[in-house]
Amino acid sequence: MQHDPDRAFVPLNFERRPEDEMLRRAREFYAEMDRRRTTRHFSDRAVPRELIEHAIRTAGTAPSGAHQQPWTFVVVGDAGMKRIMREAAEEEERANYGGRMPPEWLHALAPLGTDAVKEHITTAPWVVVLFRQRHGVNADGSQRTHYYSTESCGIAAGLFIAAVHRMGLATLTHTPSPMGFLSELLQRPANEKPFLLMPVGYPAADARVPDLSRKPLDEISAWFE
Repeated sequence: MQHDPDRAFVPLNFERRPEDEMLRRAREFYAEMDRRRTTRHFSDRAVPRELIEHAIRTAGTAPSGAHQQPWTFVVVGDAGMKRIMREAAEEEERANYGGRMPPEWLHALAPLGTDAVKEHITTAPWVVVLFRQRHGVNADGSQRTHYYSTESCGIAAGLFIAAVHRMGLATLTHTPSPMGFLSELLQRPANEKPFLLMPVGYPAADARVPDLSRKPLDEISAWFE
């Protein structure tokens, strides 16, 4: 294996497990994640900041193009800011549901029961906005190319969602389109673009979700053996 001699490398920290244990762990993790559901109904019950910090740390372990880690997680707990965010998001969503979205999109959303009301932004104790760094900025102000930043942020978001579910909380992936208002409200630099808005908290006691099913393995995989 070739590598840059001027670059520091360390041994891989890898624990080899018996196959029966691997299968048990795989089944347990799948069963837990299969219980994960997206909800739009949150409780306002407080959630310790440390839990959100650990979810972000987990997201930060995601692989990224050239290990450039092109993500920023902005966490909002301030009630006033969440109210402003909700008002701005609902303004965009009213335009979407009022004619900006094509009929095909509205038809696809119909089984989910979504509309322009986004109470999850103000009810959930935390709202986490993931920003994608389109490029890096060097100390002298020059730009540094980020490779595969969209794919990298998608992987990080997936790990964040898994971490939130694993600890016993719920979240929702929300993309109010367009999302440019989030950059201004949250005072992000020009190289960052809103990627995903995720309220995090406990589900409401009366939370309900659509009666949906996931595609079976043979519909989401293809094998060459």
